[in-house]
Formats: sequence, structure tokens, C-alpha cells
Amino acid sequence: MAGKLLKEIRQNKPFSMVEEEAVLNISRTAEVLNRQMAEFLKTYGLSPTQYNVLRILRGAGRDGITCSELGGRLVTADPDITRLLDRMETRGLVRRERSKEDRRVVVVTAAKDGLDLVDSMDQPVQAMLKKGIGKMKKKQLQEIIELLEQVREAAE
Repeated sequence: MAGKLLKEIRQNKPFSMVEEEAVLNISRTAEVLNRQMAEFLKTYGLSPTQYNVLRILRGAGRDGITCSELGGRLVTADPDITRLLDRMETRGLVRRERSKEDRRVVVVTAAKDGLDLVDSMDQPVQAMLKKGIGKMKKKQLQEIIELLEQVREAAE
């Protein structure tokens, strides 16, 4: 049922354009989902960006990836990737090394503790997602994915 956002944000005046209502609904939904994920990740001592870093590094394998590539692959951009990695390295979750070919390049890999942590989270994360958004039918989720991809393509 459309039109719930007006009540949620306690706005009496209708939106001037359906596009405005759509964008605000996307923003509101993203905020709700991000807050839910952040609360869940706190129990593991991680921020959403740190969790994203660990997942990216797990996928990158033993060779790791450069800091700049890591920054470009984050779901949510982080303007200070160096400080983020400093905190993660202090906790023993990641390792950084200068490239032997080009000393200006820093390669990041997941440390054993980081891999163990992110691996231990797979099942709990899946259960959390199924509890919320997983209540939708797979066809509905696929439609949402396709529509959001169209929105991003149009915005680029």
C-alpha cells in the first residue's frame, strides 16, 4: 500500500512528484536497513564498512588488493580508508604491505583473525537477513534488485 511514508515522517502535505516520493522511500528504506545491519554488526565489534572490507578481502584471496581498489569496491564510500585500515590492523583483522614492484602501492589482505571473524558471521548474517527482507518472495526481491540497478544506471 503506497503512501505510508507521509505518515512515517509526519508530513501533511502530499509530495509534489511521485519521483520525490520514490527517492525518499528509497532513502528511508536504506536508512532502516543500514541501522538494522549496524546494530547487528555491533555485536561483533564491527562497523558496516569494516564488515564490507572483510568480505571484499576474503573474496580477494591471498594476493589481496590495493588500498585504492578496496576503496573503489566498498558499497558505501569511506573518505578515510587509511584510518579505517589502521583501526582494523590494530585489531589484527587485516595486514598491509608495500608492493615490491611499486613502493607507492599498499596491498591489503585479510589476517587470519579477520577471515575467522567474517567466516563465523556468515550464518548469523543470513539468518538476520531472512528474518527481515527475506520474508519477501524471491521474485519480488529480484524485481527490487532490477529496479534499483536501473535507478543507479540512470543516475550515473
